[in-house]
Amino acid sequence: MSGVTSGLRIINVSVKLKEGKKYEISNVDQSDEGDYSCKGTKSTEPRYSETSDAVRLTVSDKPKPAVRVEPQSTIYTGDTVTLICEPQLSLTGWKFLWYKNTQSNYLTADENTNTISITVSNTGTEEYKCIARRGETYYTHYSDPVKITVRERPKAKVKVQPAEHVFIRERVTLTCDIEGGDVWSYEWFKNNKHLSEAKRRKKYEISNVDQSDEGDYSCKGTKSTEPRYSETSDAVRLTVSAVRPKPELTSSLEGAVLRGDSVILECRLDESSGWRFYWFKHTQIPQNEIKTETHFYIIRSVSVSDEGQYWCRAVRGNPAYYTQYSDVLWVNVTATSPPVSLIISPSRTQHFTTDRLSLSCEGQSESTGWRVRRYTHSGKVSDCSSDRRSVTGSTCNISSISTSHTGVYWCQSESGGRSSPVNITVHNGDVILESPVHAVTDGDSLTLRCLYHSKPSNLTADFYKDGFLLQTQTTGEMTISSVSKSDEGLYHCKHSEKGESPKSWISVRGAPFSVLSLLSSLLAVSPYLLVSIILGVKCYRARPNPDEASRT
Repeated sequence: MSGVTSGLRIINVSVKLKEGKKYEISNVDQSDEGDYSCKGTKSTEPRYSETSDAVRLTVSDKPKPAVRVEPQSTIYTGDTVTLICEPQLSLTGWKFLWYKNTQSNYLTADENTNTISITVSNTGTEEYKCIARRGETYYTHYSDPVKITVRERPKAKVKVQPAEHVFIRERVTLTCDIEGGDVWSYEWFKNNKHLSEAKRRKKYEISNVDQSDEGDYSCKGTKSTEPRYSETSDAVRLTVSAVRPKPELTSSLEGAVLRGDSVILECRLDESSGWRFYWFKHTQIPQNEIKTETHFYIIRSVSVSDEGQYWCRAVRGNPAYYTQYSDVLWVNVTATSPPVSLIISPSRTQHFTTDRLSLSCEGQSESTGWRVRRYTHSGKVSDCSSDRRSVTGSTCNISSISTSHTGVYWCQSESGGRSSPVNITVHNGDVILESPVHAVTDGDSLTLRCLYHSKPSNLTADFYKDGFLLQTQTTGEMTISSVSKSDEGLYHCKHSEKGESPKSWISVRGAPFSVLSLLSSLLAVSPYLLVSIILGVKCYRARPNPDEASRT
């Protein structure tokens, strides 16, 4: 078909606007709103086309998109959230840009879609906004920012009883703990593989463990409400040993023990924890065994009757699982201790961390050759000296103590003589008990005080002996006007806000004997008996010498 197109006419309603195939409006405004149509004409047949259907051009103010968030429920770390940019008009022809917080650079995303998916990993609040672009130069307004608040997803934690290191034929219980107290359904994994036999229960029990049960255990929780799942716990390694453990028995003092000393025997098990301990002496039978909660057995003032063979073993779990017996340890008792004392400043058995502490050996006219020694939870006897301590002769100054200094301290001479030991506790807490360093004499007054790292407004404290409440004092101190042997025991104090102190043992020794105290007692009982004794002594002294009587 031959011919030359003479032109196209673009018409607004019935008004001729322009000839040409394209009609551009460079800066549209509302006056340009209307119905637009076009037709073509040429010099050959057909000389004109039909007029197009009219297209309505609507001119609106610059649009402002809105951001919608899915899901609308609470968001937790690890969740994926979808943001939708809605330009309030047709989506045709728009590209979409996303901005986070106050950043000037937009997020890298597919500009051809109005959605963006974000997997959140950090807690806190973040803002997102979008803007739409059409063509190269036309932009909408920015949307109002939306805030996304992300909470910490609860994380499961595996607890193992009796310990993570167990022995063949022990009973093991693994518990999946999740903070918040919600009702969860639990899933268990061993070496990252699902344990179907756990049956979605909080506790997973192995009644008779063997080496095939060794491995890494983890768990997580699920439920129908938000959060719908917890984070999977860190894996806990369960180790199973084939050989029944055997404890090692050691003594705090080397060689022969001096009468009056305190001796600490330690039943040591390095493999695991959760044990209760039984102690035996050569005069005892298993039915009279001594059970303690700790691996220490203390003989506070050794006498000849304490000499002999000692051994121990440990037990834990239900049903009970027993270790082997330890090797036998001999405790040999020799002569009395020399008259030397360990002096502690401040004079108390409990101290706060970072306190300054001074220990010295006093009471001997000849003090050379004495040194301060200690036995701590490290299980070793050592001199009181290291990088953080200074030693001058028989004095040990510690400028800033820590919990590692907790232990038994005493003075020891080059010849092996020892003072009475003192238990020192260094507490990383807010409350300690001020109690005497050495034994209290029968009949003396005893005052105990609750001391605080930072003094509370209310000083009221409860005082306990052997776990039982004795007194509640508003002044924070308790006094026993005249102590007796029955007052011996483990004491501690407790404050309603600050917490409680460690426990300290208080010993009571018998009052020293004297002629004056005897005469006072006799006078109180019977003056006539006292007079009779005095007269008897006088008559005895006045009797004639037998040698002189024979010569008369």
